[in-house]
Amino acid sequence: MTKKQQNQPHKSAAEHKRVTIQNSHGEKLVGILHETGSPELVIICHGFRSSKDRIPMVNLAFAFEREGISAFRFDFAGNGDSEGSFQYGNYRREAEDLRAVVEHFQREQRHIVAVIGHSKGGNAVLLYASRYNDIHTIVNIAGRFNLKRGIEGRLGKDFLEKIEQYGFIDVKNRKGKTEYRVTKESLLDRLATDTRAACQAIPQSCRVLTVHGTVDEFVPVEDAIEFAKHIPNHNLRIVEGADHEYTKYQSELASIVLNFVKTSLYQDESLPKPLSSCCRTKNCIDSRL
Repeated sequence: MTKKQQNQPHKSAAEHKRVTIQNSHGEKLVGILHETGSPELVIICHGFRSSKDRIPMVNLAFAFEREGISAFRFDFAGNGDSEGSFQYGNYRREAEDLRAVVEHFQREQRHIVAVIGHSKGGNAVLLYASRYNDIHTIVNIAGRFNLKRGIEGRLGKDFLEKIEQYGFIDVKNRKGKTEYRVTKESLLDRLATDTRAACQAIPQSCRVLTVHGTVDEFVPVEDAIEFAKHIPNHNLRIVEGADHEYTKYQSELASIVLNFVKTSLYQDESLPKPLSSCCRTKNCIDSRL
């Protein structure tokens, strides 16, 4: 075997299975299991008005699949193929959707090595880690620390007055078509979600990685710095030039996430660490990756 062949990732004959899991509200959550036959499993969560079928969720799942590690990407309630109605806030409820998924695979005796969330999904996995102490590797990709920011851009500067007057705001596209409705309840849920407190409640035993792009057009990279300040056991990776969905940086994102998760896996099993393991200091910043 050549040196080049030795360095190539393991190619597994994975089977892709559609899996349905019921959440605590009786809604069916739909996901795709990339089944490699490994006892280890990573769970991947999408962001705001997204789905399991968008990048980087699909690309990350295939990256783990190529390494022989099973992956499950699913739709939160009210998104994609899952049942339920879309809600603007729902941060805590999405964390509970994740709880239903984790418990499902735990009953199947799967070893969940990490949960990974992109954008709003990043907030969901962090909230999960602040409430439950059964997953010890968390990856937050482009999550928002300050949930009070980013609202005016979608709802307008007078959104509080409008929501008080009408009880809802319809968000329309450039053609004037309503894309989704923001209710007063869902808006207040977002405003009442204390990201700082949740981060500080994550136990030291939980390793957290935040990955953020410098040209993220939706969530400023400064939010990533705030996560690093408040999460006890935290790694920060800044991807120079990457946008919110890492459009041109999928391979870099996959490499960063894979290394971090595999390092945790080796630590759990008392095996030698990968040669290219992630920096494990509290505020590790890579200016290129």
